[in-house]
Amino acid sequence: MVKDDKAALEEDVLSYVRDFAKKEVGPLAKKIDEEEEVPKVLIEKMVKMGLFSSYIPEKYGGNSLSFTFLVRAIEEISKACPSTALVLDGALTLFAEPLLMFGSESLKKKYLTRVAEGSVGGLAITEPGAGSDAASISTKAVKRGSDYIVNGSKIFVSNGRIADFFVFDAVTEPSRGHRGITTFVAESNYPGIRISRDIHKMGIRGSSTVEIVFEDAVIPAENIVGTENDGFKVVMDTLDAGRIGIAAQAVGIAQGALDEAMSYIKQRKQFGKAIADFEGIQFMLAEMGTELEASRLLTYNAAQKWEKHEPCIMESSMAKLHASDAAMRITTDCVQLFGGYGYTTDFDAERHMRDAKITQIYEGTNQIQRIIIAREMLKGSR
Repeated sequence: MVKDDKAALEEDVLSYVRDFAKKEVGPLAKKIDEEEEVPKVLIEKMVKMGLFSSYIPEKYGGNSLSFTFLVRAIEEISKACPSTALVLDGALTLFAEPLLMFGSESLKKKYLTRVAEGSVGGLAITEPGAGSDAASISTKAVKRGSDYIVNGSKIFVSNGRIADFFVFDAVTEPSRGHRGITTFVAESNYPGIRISRDIHKMGIRGSSTVEIVFEDAVIPAENIVGTENDGFKVVMDTLDAGRIGIAAQAVGIAQGALDEAMSYIKQRKQFGKAIADFEGIQFMLAEMGTELEASRLLTYNAAQKWEKHEPCIMESSMAKLHASDAAMRITTDCVQLFGGYGYTTDFDAERHMRDAKITQIYEGTNQIQRIIIAREMLKGSR
């Protein structure tokens, strides 16, 4: 496909995504938050629209659209409901991406084709005792013949109950520290793998988040992503892509909140005029709009570097850091713009604020992002 034709196609598809988010996802967002579940009908619609196949290469049944397209699609859906966007984000940036980067040809054919057809994937790396310190995991995989026997647990697994399969890491050679970690693909119905509990959250409540337990789970050696004992690199590189997805999610949440607040302040009158006419309110809008646009540009820049296979550790961390911090500030200010109504569930302002908070935490807390950014700056990566 010619580059200009591909760009035109992507813009065309994005217009449908925007329409879908506004007309079909948005009206259900409150219900999704209250019932803590993304309706199957929305997931099926995303599959029919070709969103699950969008980023998958044509040879595996996909459409070979760009990473930037995927990021923009996540942003558009997140304006309406980030829980719904996370279904797509988890399947592509967190599950498909590590296979695209490191998976064997057989793994790609087996699983990427299924993602393109609409199967949901996930990533399971966090443990009760290992969060920011990803190298300190305790889940173990012991080689037995042509299989690995896995014991341990993973927590905060997104897409938990709806995922057909997920990527996870385990210690295969304890004496080697982070150089003794291996990454695998596991199917959710493998014997020895079970969901021990659902995790109920403050925000993105519609996203299924669970704790998974491995009890003598049997994982075929052919399910290794990359090579044995090189799983730490697989996870770190996956998170670089994942952070760009989270940045897009944060941009979408902030934009959705700001759009609703803008509509409200144009109608709400005090002292005989719309509150949008007050200079103090306008100053708030100017700051929010500027922060939001800076977040968007940082996110798109990181996405473009990623799809060109250029080093972007710093750029992805900057995008995630700035976009998520900005989303939290913007959504908080949007609650303020609604006044007392912002603190009620009559409007969506409070939901946007709750949804924004997680973007500062997952895919590496923003404290960790600051360490990464400073480290890359000192290395002279620019």
